[in-house]
Amino acid sequence: MRAPGARGLRLGVRVPTRRGRRARQGVGRPARRLGAEALPGGIPLHAGAFPPGGCTARPWPCGRAGPGSWRPGDASPAPPAAGVSNMIARLAKTCTLRISPSRLNFILADRVAHGGVSMWCELEQENFFSEFQMEGVSAESNAIYLELISENLSRALKTAQNARALKIKLTNKHFPCLTVSIELLSVSNSSRIVTHDIPIKVIPRKLWKDLQEPTVPDSDVSIYLPLLKTMKSVVEKMKNISNHLIIEANLNGDLNLKIESELVCVTTHFKDLGNPPVAWEDASQDRNPARMVEVHVDIRKFLQFLSGQQVNPTKAVCNIVSNKVVHFDLLHEDVSLQYFIPALS
Repeated sequence: MRAPGARGLRLGVRVPTRRGRRARQGVGRPARRLGAEALPGGIPLHAGAFPPGGCTARPWPCGRAGPGSWRPGDASPAPPAAGVSNMIARLAKTCTLRISPSRLNFILADRVAHGGVSMWCELEQENFFSEFQMEGVSAESNAIYLELISENLSRALKTAQNARALKIKLTNKHFPCLTVSIELLSVSNSSRIVTHDIPIKVIPRKLWKDLQEPTVPDSDVSIYLPLLKTMKSVVEKMKNISNHLIIEANLNGDLNLKIESELVCVTTHFKDLGNPPVAWEDASQDRNPARMVEVHVDIRKFLQFLSGQQVNPTKAVCNIVSNKVVHFDLLHEDVSLQYFIPALS
């Protein structure tokens, strides 16, 4: 049966025992292909019990370990996919996982116009998986959209510490799920497999249009962010005073975080942060670079964004559309994240 949502998915990471060594990997083919027709209307999913089931294993040749693949001895105690899933779990309780031949996206598509935050996180699959196979509904719609609880995926990947291999596949075990198989080495160097079945909902193609990459609005000012850890420390103290936060910046590289109440006004200043070149290109010639552009946001939403960043990104830019939205554009080596927080009305 051809399913409009998904036809098949098999992907795996094998952790090399030495940097640069090619991995050998076998990945199973799901016993049944999943899609919206096979699962009409979506089956109610719960993370409590996982009925027995499985799929037939089928080995296939390996590829190279991408530059983002985790190796024993690296500073991080877990594969990079675990760090990404942990970040997503802090940012969104439920998210959409979009799988395409070259990329994986974690999507939160709350309507900014209705006060919700939205997120678009992108991973290049070749940087995370030594083997990757997926098959969408057709050549024109070669993608799979899945809805899942972020914490379930994060919890499963946390068990991959000291893993020898990690495999993820789309299966059906009386309900659709992502099956995460982790190969661990025991003290005696014998292998054991730990399996997690993560309930998912396959999203039908008619809903894909609501899950596209957000359009980035033309900003009034763009500025590089200071250390996110420093900002988080400041905002955590501010939230005890007010629920509203004013973010303001200018083209001189100045950024202010400000709260105001009937009793007190507190402002934290960050100087000489710098502005991306595009900020000057978009600015009008007669604009005063010292003029501040501001946006009022829910301080809890901003703090949630900061709490999700466990490692300071390679690049972090804040784009402000005056009194409408603030857009954060972050780059973590092989992972890019766009995060939108709407202005308070």
